[in-house]
Amino acid sequence: MDFNVRKLATDAGIFFSRAVQFTEEKLGQAEKTELDAHFENLLSRADCTKNWTEKIYRQTEVVLQPNPGARIEEFLYEKLDRKVPPRPTNGEILGQFMLEAAKEFGSGTPYGSTLIKVGDCQRRLGGAEREFLQTSSISFLIPLRNFLEGDWRTISRERKLLENRRLDLDACKARVKKAKAAETKAAAVPDFQETRPRNYVLSASASASHFIPLCSAVIKHSLSLILLIIVMLSVLLSCHVFLFVSLSSDQLWNEELDKAEHELRVAQTEFDRQAEVTRLLLEGISSTHVNHLRCLCEFVEAQAMYYSQCHKYMLELQRELGSLLSFRRCPDSLDVNCHPASSPTDPSAFLPLNSPSPLETDALQIEEVQPPASGTRKAKVLYDYDAADSSELSLRADELITVYTVPGMDSDWLIGERGNQKGKVPVTYLELLS
Repeated sequence: MDFNVRKLATDAGIFFSRAVQFTEEKLGQAEKTELDAHFENLLSRADCTKNWTEKIYRQTEVVLQPNPGARIEEFLYEKLDRKVPPRPTNGEILGQFMLEAAKEFGSGTPYGSTLIKVGDCQRRLGGAEREFLQTSSISFLIPLRNFLEGDWRTISRERKLLENRRLDLDACKARVKKAKAAETKAAAVPDFQETRPRNYVLSASASASHFIPLCSAVIKHSLSLILLIIVMLSVLLSCHVFLFVSLSSDQLWNEELDKAEHELRVAQTEFDRQAEVTRLLLEGISSTHVNHLRCLCEFVEAQAMYYSQCHKYMLELQRELGSLLSFRRCPDSLDVNCHPASSPTDPSAFLPLNSPSPLETDALQIEEVQPPASGTRKAKVLYDYDAADSSELSLRADELITVYTVPGMDSDWLIGERGNQKGKVPVTYLELLS
């Protein structure tokens, strides 16, 4: 295992320096390099794009697949790089149940035959839903997810690197500032050459050369003077050491300042380079918006096609059920007084099956019917209705009429009056008012 201790120590030092700079910035004890206004706007726009794209993506998943368990299952299959097994839609399941029920009840019975028609329609609706889900996932969900898991991760990584470069730059600025302050402080301290006589410092060696022979002569007279010689030599040596330390200190501060300024220039270059890379990525958000706009249009087209197919299937089912109900209302196909539904969307196609036939209504003379003394009510017409014969009253949506019942009438019909017009009206077309 290649374990580089020096690299580890260097990385630890950089991390510690960034942590100190970040903490001092938060405490207001250090200066922070601010980005330009355009760069800040790009950052804000990118964050806004990420947040709303994530919300739209999550909610679209809920719309396309309301079952959270199914969503979790699809997520696990995707992480395991396995194909999601085909799952029938709710419409297909409902259609299958209806078809199986029709077999049990008998396809020749009215209820069984109707179940077959409705079940087949539900299966087609389920198939249209399946196709819509696949198209929406490919054209809309996948591009949004690719942005969140691809482009945005790259942008986040480069932004984090830019923040580290900024911390390094500000730390270098702080070191340069401290080095200059220390150099200024060191220059303000009195130098040894200024605090000592010039001839005393410069002629220290000469003084020692005259003083040593003198001490040799004195030694002959008294050994006690040896201590004085040692003291004097110590004073001279101290003078030379102080002068050397003073000169070395000035040189060290100059080297420290030069090193700090060099590191600042390198940090500034790296910061500018990283800022340019991050800027280019952030400006690419505009292209992301264009791509998402195209995907959104494709999603709307797929949704419109899906609902159009559903509407087409339901109209066909209405037409089939309407003809079936009309046939049950008119078992004698030669009866010229029987009026089938005029259109698949006409609510009259779903009139009650036990409504009286025209032959029965002829027995009721509408002109002879008189409104009761009490029990009349106002009713609002919900749909247009064309009278099937002279005993019925044609209706127009949203108009108000007076309705009441007479003994012997079917409960699905009422007598309606509008001015001097009178006739039978179906209850399902009315909203009775208090």
